[in-house]
Amino acid sequence: MIRKLLRFIKKVVIYFFLLSILSVIVLRYVPVFFTPLMGIRIVEQVRDKKKPKLLHSWVTYDNISDNIKRAVIASEDQLFFQHKGFDKKQIKKAIEENKKRKRARGASTISQQTAKNVFLWPKSSWFRKGLESYFTVLIELFWSKERILHVYLNSMETGEGMYGAEAVAQHHFNTSASKLSQSQSALIAATLPNPLRFSSKKPSAYMLKRQAFILRQMQNVSLPKKDSN
Repeated sequence: MIRKLLRFIKKVVIYFFLLSILSVIVLRYVPVFFTPLMGIRIVEQVRDKKKPKLLHSWVTYDNISDNIKRAVIASEDQLFFQHKGFDKKQIKKAIEENKKRKRARGASTISQQTAKNVFLWPKSSWFRKGLESYFTVLIELFWSKERILHVYLNSMETGEGMYGAEAVAQHHFNTSASKLSQSQSALIAATLPNPLRFSSKKPSAYMLKRQAFILRQMQNVSLPKKDSN
């Protein structure tokens, strides 16, 4: 029985690695139309006796304004184009700060958040963090930085039942992701730590303060030039 159980566990592990690698490779090219988080939020809405809401439109990288690209990098991960998935300096800083803070501060990079959004679930645990690290390594290995940012901008939660730059641009600013201004982009980025609590449509005084900070930080963010060939 023990041998059979061990063989079964071995097969499960092998299949997991094969399927996870295959899914990462496929999603390097295929649009991500639905994520586990979207499904979880729908279940939560039904549980709370609310009408299920899902606002999401996938758009190409070139149809997303450089303003929102720079805004999320300025807000979430300023070393995005330099690190390989993990910002060691921010991790060390968070560990030191969390010794004195009541509420822990995270240090997740855009790569880690993308891995979580696309392949996993939002509730934090050591097990999920382990899987998040694994998928972060995979997407950094098989995807370009541009692809990681592209998927992130299309899958990030931006409000109740709302995901991606295009949906929030349409429903909060009556525009498209390609036409988002610096001010609008900074306001969207300001909500990302908790988009269910903070709104880019009806920003609080705290949100406006965060927006101003991100606008200043955006001046330090430059995007790599696209290959003209």
